Amino acid sequence: MKPRTQVLHVWGDLACFTRPEMKVERFSYPVITPSAARAIFEAIYWKPKFRWQVTRIEVLRQPRYIALRRNEMKGAGCAPDDSIVEKWVAGEATPEPIWADGESETEGRTQRQTMALKNVEYVLSAEIRPWPDYEQELPATEAQFRRRAERGQCIYQPYLGCREFPGYFALVDGTAVVESREKDEVNLDVGIMLYDVFDLSKPGDCYLRHAISLFHAQVNGGVLEVPDYLSDKVLRTGAEVM
Repeated sequence: MKPRTQVLHVWGDLACFTRPEMKVERFSYPVITPSAARAIFEAIYWKPKFRWQVTRIEVLRQPRYIALRRNEMKGAGCAPDDSIVEKWVAGEATPEPIWADGESETEGRTQRQTMALKNVEYVLSAEIRPWPDYEQELPATEAQFRRRAERGQCIYQPYLGCREFPGYFALVDGTAVVESREKDEVNLDVGIMLYDVFDLSKPGDCYLRHAISLFHAQVNGGVLEVPDYLSDKVLRTGAEVM
C-alpha cells in the first residue's frame, strides 16, 4: 500500500534552524531542515506505529536574516528530585521557586547572538511510513492526520527551529498550489546539512536513539528534494541508545 503525500503550507515571523557547527551562538541554515519539518508534522499527529518521512521542501521566500541578542541559560533549571515535584502537585508540600540563575561557569544567564530567519514560508511534503505490523492502518492514519490538519488541531504548537518561534500551518488539499513570487528565484547550494538527530530506521524506539545524519542540500527553483532516510544520499552515524 503506497502512502499518500501530505502537504502543509507553513509560515512564521521568525525561525532558527541552527547549524550544529555553530556551538556557542546560533546561526540558522538558510532553509528549514528535514528534522524541523518532520517535527511540524508530528506536532499535528504522531503515533508510535509510524514515522514521518519528509520528501520535499518548497521555499516560497528568499532567506532573509535578522540578528537577535537573547538571554539564554548556561544550564537547565531543575528541581532537586522528582519526588519533591510530585508532592507539590499533590498539595503535600509548599511549592518553592526553581532558580535558574547561578554564579558558576555552568549556571546562570548569558547573552548570546542569534542569526535567525525572518518572514519564512514553506510548503512541506511528507509521507506516513507505518512500521511493519501496522501497514493495514495506513488509510485510517492518513485520514486522521488530514482531519486534524484541516481543523488546525495539534498536539502542541508547531515551532520553527526554536520553541519561541511559533509556526502556523494550513493543509494543502489535492492539486492546490500556494502562489509565490520569489520561489523560482531561490537557488542555493546549502552544502552538507543536518538531516536528523534520531535513528529513524528502527520501529518503536527510534526516538530513544541518538544518531546524527547528514545530506547534501541543494535548492533549485525554490525546491529542495529530500532523499529517503535509508537512501545512499544520507550519511548516517551509528545509533546510540539514550
